[in-house]
Amino acid sequence: MGIDDVYLYYNVKFKGGAMKFVVANDHGGIDLQPTVCEKLEELGHEVIHLGTYNKESCDYSDFAVKACEKVVNKEADFAILICGTGLGMSMSANKVKGIRAACVSETFSARMSRAHNNANVLCLGARVIGTEVCKMIVEEFATTEFEGGRHQRRVDKICKIEEDNWDYLSLYFCL
Repeated sequence: MGIDDVYLYYNVKFKGGAMKFVVANDHGGIDLQPTVCEKLEELGHEVIHLGTYNKESCDYSDFAVKACEKVVNKEADFAILICGTGLGMSMSANKVKGIRAACVSETFSARMSRAHNNANVLCLGARVIGTEVCKMIVEEFATTEFEGGRHQRRVDKICKIEEDNWDYLSLYFCL
């Protein structure tokens, strides 16, 4: 699947209405997770929750990888990852080839992450935002389409950086 196919897949799928979101969280994101899932369902989307299901300490990277693999393998259209700050999930997600994750704490960045960067993963910090802001961010992310055009050229460059450096990253990070 080439970059043009990915662009078409996401935009044709998006215009078709309901999408499939995978939601994952660590112990720091557990309190915000129900808000995210409820908002997505209210918007008419299918939601798969991958956990965690309790406040026992766990590693955000494990949940980020599980969710991102579902996006890359087309088992889900998008992922929303929640930890204490959103940063650990974002850093982990962006190590997965094919993922463009944005750590967001307000609606403008949520909209631009989709419109200009074609983000396929949204990362949230449960200790950073409250439930009402969370609902607004999720709605903005879930309802914004990628604009393509001049932004496609830039996303292509991001993908090229990933492609050119993947072997090095794989060796360096033991991927």
